[in-house]
Amino acid sequence: MREKETTLYLGPQHPGITGNMMVKLKVTGDTIIKAETHVGYLHRAFEKLMEARNWMQCFPIVCRICVPEPDPNEENLARIIEELEGREVPERAKYIRVMVLELARLGTYLLWMGGQSGSMGLYTMPQWTIGDRDYILDLFEALTGGRVYHMYIWPGGVRRDLPEGFKDKVLKTMDYLEGRLKDYDDLLFDNALFYKRAKGIGVIDKSKAMEWGVVGAPLRGCGIKHDVRIDEPYEVYDKLKFVVPTAEGGDVWARALVRRQEFEQSISIIRQVMEQMPSGEFYNKVPNPLNWKVPAGDAYVKTESARGEFGYYGVSDGGLKPRRMHVRGPAYVHGVSLLERILVGANIADVSFIMNSLGTCPPEIER
Repeated sequence: MREKETTLYLGPQHPGITGNMMVKLKVTGDTIIKAETHVGYLHRAFEKLMEARNWMQCFPIVCRICVPEPDPNEENLARIIEELEGREVPERAKYIRVMVLELARLGTYLLWMGGQSGSMGLYTMPQWTIGDRDYILDLFEALTGGRVYHMYIWPGGVRRDLPEGFKDKVLKTMDYLEGRLKDYDDLLFDNALFYKRAKGIGVIDKSKAMEWGVVGAPLRGCGIKHDVRIDEPYEVYDKLKFVVPTAEGGDVWARALVRRQEFEQSISIIRQVMEQMPSGEFYNKVPNPLNWKVPAGDAYVKTESARGEFGYYGVSDGGLKPRRMHVRGPAYVHGVSLLERILVGANIADVSFIMNSLGTCPPEIER
């Protein structure tokens, strides 16, 4: 007797969904035979909105493209403008930018740990990591005035210098997070149940990973070492010592191991930044933003976000506003073409588990 096919809708309002999106599942029994990603349940059309605003007004917009990690968006937009205008960035500002980007990466990984654990019913972990992430948000609030959206990285440098005593606060937070790693290991990474749930689940074919456009931890979890910070260094990453972790298997377990190791690497990078940061200017002042015409041309820049290679392509016609802006976020591949492929044959219970391992920000898809 043929099993009945059933259509299920996971999301958009569901605790296992990474953001406001929906996955339409066709199943037989509890096995998925087809998956379709649907987005558009959140703010969208950022690229078009930017065409109606001057260059500086675009910064509050791009932050919303990935709420858990808005700073790479600011970094990319700032570097687009700097490249088009040929504007130099002070050395101190470059170090501060790296510090901000790595703090954002740590905060994103703490969210990932909580989401990955919660999707298997291990609810102690998100209680810990969401609480620990608040210490990073405290640093952002002290530095920028905002906990989530910062509008801190902008053309010519950063919006303000480090406040008094900020270095000590950062180093103290790094010491705390490093000390917490043993607790994270005991509860999650050394947990036999997590290994059983993660091993062999959501496998990405290594031979297809590059062809499909997979980046970040999902790519490095296939044993492929690719990181924009190393391959095409920007800011001062070429002056810092760190390694790019990889793992074999291409499954949820491998991706977890990569992120766990990258967490330590980010702590090390931030410590190096705080020790090596030079004195001097933090901002190369730009013209009046209300009457600032960026030279005509086009540019493409990219950063290594917590989700992987994250690119911006911008075009200026020499006017007060961007002529065109295109965002190439990792979530477009991970949350649509990749997710739809690797969910086929998976169990319904593993959908959220696999989604969290890929790292998706829906507005990067419906941008």
